[in-house]
Amino acid sequence: MTSILDKKITLSFLLKFSAPTILSTLLMEVYAMVDGVFVVHLVGTEALSSINITFPLILVMVAVGMMFGTGGSALVARQLGQKKQEVARQNFSLTVLSAFVCGILLSGLGLLFLKELLILLGANEQLFDYCYQYAKLCLYFMPLALFTGTFSMFYITRGKAILGLIFSSIGGMTNIILDYIFIAVCDMGLQGAALATGIGYSLTALIGFTYFSMNRRGSLYFVKPKLKFYVISKICINGSSEMVTNLSVCFVTVLLNNIVIRLSGSDGVAAITVVLYIQTLLMSLCFGYSMGIAPLTSYNYGKRETQHLQKIYSLSTKMITAISVFVFIFCLTQSGMLIGLFVEEGSLVYDMALNGFRLFSFGFLFMGMNIYTSALFTALSDGRVSALLSFCRTFVFIVGFLILLPLWLQMTGVWLSIPLAETVSFCMTLYYLGKYKNIYRFA
Repeated sequence: MTSILDKKITLSFLLKFSAPTILSTLLMEVYAMVDGVFVVHLVGTEALSSINITFPLILVMVAVGMMFGTGGSALVARQLGQKKQEVARQNFSLTVLSAFVCGILLSGLGLLFLKELLILLGANEQLFDYCYQYAKLCLYFMPLALFTGTFSMFYITRGKAILGLIFSSIGGMTNIILDYIFIAVCDMGLQGAALATGIGYSLTALIGFTYFSMNRRGSLYFVKPKLKFYVISKICINGSSEMVTNLSVCFVTVLLNNIVIRLSGSDGVAAITVVLYIQTLLMSLCFGYSMGIAPLTSYNYGKRETQHLQKIYSLSTKMITAISVFVFIFCLTQSGMLIGLFVEEGSLVYDMALNGFRLFSFGFLFMGMNIYTSALFTALSDGRVSALLSFCRTFVFIVGFLILLPLWLQMTGVWLSIPLAETVSFCMTLYYLGKYKNIYRFA
């Protein structure tokens, strides 16, 4: 049932194994970008700025989904490697149930305190109505939508990563089609964008629930879970790095928006939004690869296949380095084309985004390895180190630079904050890889 996880480790196998997750992650970012393109061209840059301001609310749900997905899949994959099939199924079912309960609670709290949250996030009088329209509709769908990230990890663990690609593609294409219908045809504006996004993600989740309920011939499917709070705690702690990453991004986004709206107004927020769209799209290659091979790492760690672990690490670091260099060169040479996908050339937002993106691009040299290392320690069930790396990278270093640099360099300081944070994080990454390579024997 898990024979695909036992195959010989080669570069072609790793690429084939992770390809569905890479493509799935990439496509989901493309769909999000298309969402942004529809909004900016058919509603306006203020609407695009509003999406960025409300983004932390959505990201909390993504954080919950990824925490349960990465933490749960690492535990379940290790148990499959130890031939504990029934325990793995029970813990898988418990993971999904726990994620759903958390999703309902968070969505309810978000709706209850939505006005206060939007003010806290930086929505001014000019943007508040846009923000409220978008966030309210999205929160209704979030308890289901968070399972897009959760199920994608378990498809990989089950040896069916291609299903994550297929199901997310169905949801993404539904999002794009409904974007056109709701925004361009029905003239529903930002509410149409929120409705299309919510339906698309929820459809992906419902397909996942159906699959794991009906298909009972593989290694993973729903069974009656045993309520074990120490297992839930272990899953949450092990997946905490992904949770920390996304929650840190929430806080950083709020801080970033408040700084930028003070320095450059809503046009500055729109410019930042465009650059962040491009960043998440390009880095989805590294993120997808890191997540894609994580269950393979966990499985071989559970079997104590040291040679396989070392081969995975060696090939992966080379792959991530190659991707990072390619993305950096591509951004420097094609920055105008990338920015032009969102905003008209010659506009104020275009000029701001273009100048900032050229500074921002240097961070791509280090992002990939930082992302991979955090995922590696999660796969090795060392949530503490993974969370520490993620917290410093996505919160401590970025917040420090965001607070200090704009005081002297204004918007230039904003654009430099993330590349400098990634550079410092890379040094920290090298330290922990060296410290733990002999303990986990991955190198």
